[in-house]
Amino acid sequence: MTEFQADSEPLLRLAAIGALLLGLAACATPRPDMQAGANLQPTRGNTTVGKVSFAQTGNTLKVTGEVSGLRPNSEHGFHVHEKGDCSSGDGMSTGGHFNPGGAAHGQYGHGAHHVGDLPSLKADDKGVARIDFESTSLTLKDGPTSIVGKGLIVHKDPDDFKTQPTGNSGARLACGVIRLP
Repeated sequence: MTEFQADSEPLLRLAAIGALLLGLAACATPRPDMQAGANLQPTRGNTTVGKVSFAQTGNTLKVTGEVSGLRPNSEHGFHVHEKGDCSSGDGMSTGGHFNPGGAAHGQYGHGAHHVGDLPSLKADDKGVARIDFESTSLTLKDGPTSIVGKGLIVHKDPDDFKTQPTGNSGARLACGVIRLP
């Protein structure tokens, strides 16, 4: 055995163990059953834009993304709307909040609410809001609570979680359609 072979043997073992661990980690991470996305474009006179991703694994929908062009340190209503139509220029062509169960408007994660009621967006000091939550009431799978083809709206004002049926969130700053790849 040469000196090089003797010195490299522990490194080769370490590399093989590392590759094995990476392979096991990849197998342990559940892969989404379905994925979708929405590109948020500004409504007329606004500058808010963003990208939101949806990943369905079993009955859980993971929602991640980023929205920019918001007022710094502000809060904004964020909702799935019933129609995937942003053609009006002001976002009004998306209709009302997605509400297949006929529930009252409310706060996501706190009692009864529309399926389309999402956690509020909270912008940082640069006007950027990051999205990262999971839902078992939304789905990409076929059925009454599927959000595929629905509108996604960022509102100008915070959601008050009381005013029916909209939460008094104000004008629509950005609009997108939730689409499968």
